[in-house]
Amino acid sequence: MATLLWGALPYIAFVLLVAGTIWRYRYDKFGWTTRSSQVYESKLLNIASPMFHYGILFVLVGHLVGLFVPESWTDKVGLSEHTYHLFSLYGGTAAGILLVLGILLLLYRRRTNTPVFRATTANDKFMYLVLFAAIVLGMVAKLLHTSGDGYNYRVSIAPWARSLFTLRPDIDAMTGVPLMYEIHAVVGMVLLALVPFTRLIHMFSAPLQYLFRPYVVYRSRDPERIGARPERRGWERTES
Repeated sequence: MATLLWGALPYIAFVLLVAGTIWRYRYDKFGWTTRSSQVYESKLLNIASPMFHYGILFVLVGHLVGLFVPESWTDKVGLSEHTYHLFSLYGGTAAGILLVLGILLLLYRRRTNTPVFRATTANDKFMYLVLFAAIVLGMVAKLLHTSGDGYNYRVSIAPWARSLFTLRPDIDAMTGVPLMYEIHAVVGMVLLALVPFTRLIHMFSAPLQYLFRPYVVYRSRDPERIGARPERRGWERTES
């Protein structure tokens, strides 16, 4: 079972992620979308969507730092395990709460708005269930081990996660990991495998080009010329 969960399942999830994304791009380009329901309701969506997206971004960054920044690196910059634990505890909990509230508001909107509910597929419901479970399990695992310096996953789960990239998974590193952390890791891998087959695929279409495009310059209106005026034929000179 340990070999299946910590030696095989990560690669199965990764293969499904890559192969599913390629398949989706080749055969379902028009379905590569969030299937936005903003046209049906936007007031609550304008609150819930930023909460969800910022929350999941903070959670993702926290996981990347926790799993792929070795403890020796933080020790070299003078960051003790206790200080790191406090940052992880309070920062991770705040990000998790923001994400959970965003998901709950999105679910409330989908359930109470009839057109939005009708546009919700079984695939969407299953995706929300797995995503919500992954977030809640992570928060519960963290909050159950808050005494002292908490559970130091950087000496067990993190080395295992990094070993996966060497194609020699350190299965023994997961020995003794608390059960809630194990369940959280398994659900997280299932969620990763589901990404290409749900609306979460749109994360690979983030409009990053907007960060580098030229500014759109709008000309200011002359306050002395505000108001209606009769139309004039022909070309008009512009003022620079």
